[in-house]
Amino acid sequence: MINKAHVLTYFYLLIYILLSSGVILYNKWVLSPKYFNFPFPITLTMIHMAFSGLVAFFLVRVFKVVAPVKMTFEIYATCVIPISAFFASSLWFGNTAYLHISVAFIQMLKALMPVATFFMGVMCGTDKPRCDVFLNMVLVSVGVVVSSYGEIHFNIVGTVYQVTGILAEALRLVLTQVLLQKKGLTLNPITSLYYIAPCSFVFLFVPWCLLEKPGMEVSQIQFNFWIFFSNALCALALNLSIFLVIGRTGAVTIRVAGVLKDWILIALSTVVFPESTITGLNIIGYAIALCGVVMYNYIKVKDGRAPQLPSDSIPERLTKDWKLEKKSSDIFVPNVSNDTNGGSNFNSSELNDEEAPLVSLSRLSHMGRQHNNSSSQRS
Repeated sequence: MINKAHVLTYFYLLIYILLSSGVILYNKWVLSPKYFNFPFPITLTMIHMAFSGLVAFFLVRVFKVVAPVKMTFEIYATCVIPISAFFASSLWFGNTAYLHISVAFIQMLKALMPVATFFMGVMCGTDKPRCDVFLNMVLVSVGVVVSSYGEIHFNIVGTVYQVTGILAEALRLVLTQVLLQKKGLTLNPITSLYYIAPCSFVFLFVPWCLLEKPGMEVSQIQFNFWIFFSNALCALALNLSIFLVIGRTGAVTIRVAGVLKDWILIALSTVVFPESTITGLNIIGYAIALCGVVMYNYIKVKDGRAPQLPSDSIPERLTKDWKLEKKSSDIFVPNVSNDTNGGSNFNSSELNDEEAPLVSLSRLSHMGRQHNNSSSQRS
């Protein structure tokens, strides 16, 4: 007998994978000089922030779909502003990379995200140096180097932009954990956009005036309202789809979906953009990096679970984790863990999405399950 809850969960996962891949390919198409030819990544990012912030404002203040959190000036000044700065920077640099390198190579470089997050966490004291994690990071780094060596259209400018965006995103993740979670502030994707998007827009306004505004005044650019509206709408829908996914499933499924999405996106990018060529060395390097990412994901998931028996092998433990997750997918479990330990918490941006929510998945997963539980009780 088909379990309707599981079917709905996998449907949400499919929507997430399609939207996540679609936003990245859409951004590349809009920015690329060979296609829509709108080579202004800061402008595109500002459009996303303005649209998301406006929709979030109506959902919070007008329609009251969600309630705003208790935001004081101190929290906004010490938490929201610095997080918004790094969030805006990561989107700016990440979108700029589309002008210089292929989507497939960008996805391969994004395998460095766990490496950057781990080392930033160690430096900021939110993570502890561990030999097993360090070895995984070395494996990921080696894989990315091999993949870069095999890139036919290697571009140092685009690579620097993408790596800088990864570092900015890693700092944003660490700041989110240090600043917001220690203050006990919980944001869902709507409230996070409500507070973060306007501030990010303001941060992007200064580089836009210096770098892109003069070029837009002299160049013959085409502005198609429906193109930019649909592009911003897809980015907003991605945030909401992640909210649905992490509200109905757990860490194992989310991480597996993220890995699957990366492979699908690399394959799709070669079809949508024929000039993107993937070599055998690219695949080998990315496979090596992916092995390190998968093992890192397993370690993070295992740290958030109850201790397993030492005699269990890795496949046996993964099977037990998966079964445990399926059994508990519709059950609300109070979040009694210490969020500052970093063991069971991981951020949705580890899924390598362009504009992912700014909240801890463990907190949001419990929120979603609580909502599902209360809905079933009312029915």
